[in-house]
Amino acid sequence: MLITNNIFKENLPNYSNKNTKLSREVKAGRLFKVINGLYETNPSTPGYLLAGSIYGPSYISFEYALAYYGLIPERVSTITCASFSKKKKKKYITSFGVFTYRDIPDLAYPEEITLKIEGDYSYQIASPEKALCDKLYTLSPLLNYNNLKNMLFKDLRIDEEEFMKLNVAKVERLSNLYHSRNVTLLAKYMRRQPNE
Repeated sequence: MLITNNIFKENLPNYSNKNTKLSREVKAGRLFKVINGLYETNPSTPGYLLAGSIYGPSYISFEYALAYYGLIPERVSTITCASFSKKKKKKYITSFGVFTYRDIPDLAYPEEITLKIEGDYSYQIASPEKALCDKLYTLSPLLNYNNLKNMLFKDLRIDEEEFMKLNVAKVERLSNLYHSRNVTLLAKYMRRQPNE
């Protein structure tokens, strides 16, 4: 269970030195530091369950989400997350894993996010379509369909069978929110696929 510094101290109303008590709990192995001010009671909690609490608002996206949906073959160890209006990338290296956060456009941020619940934890993750749009948004502008195909299927190693299952209408709707050449190119490419 996640515990913030403040919650821990609120549960010790009669304790004079709450910081000392907190340090003792960590040293005794009853609390495990995630980042400053945030602790976990279970050291084997998977990192993806903690991602939204470490830095937010945020949701899991980019490579981690693409791997989660089977769109890329690699196992991704860094938990990659999207944020907005932060103006800079963030990286946290913790005992629960490595977490990275980077902005996407404010308009695109709230769309196509799913809330998942596992036991006492909840986390947010992009839909497969949104994770791909987020990823393409972060890349240098692609010039044409050939560049896009090379990026998708050679560089990113997107599984073509899984790619064909993506919802074209969702990508088209999302493409209007990014103002990104790459995302617009993806929507156009997907729209023309059945006719090729």
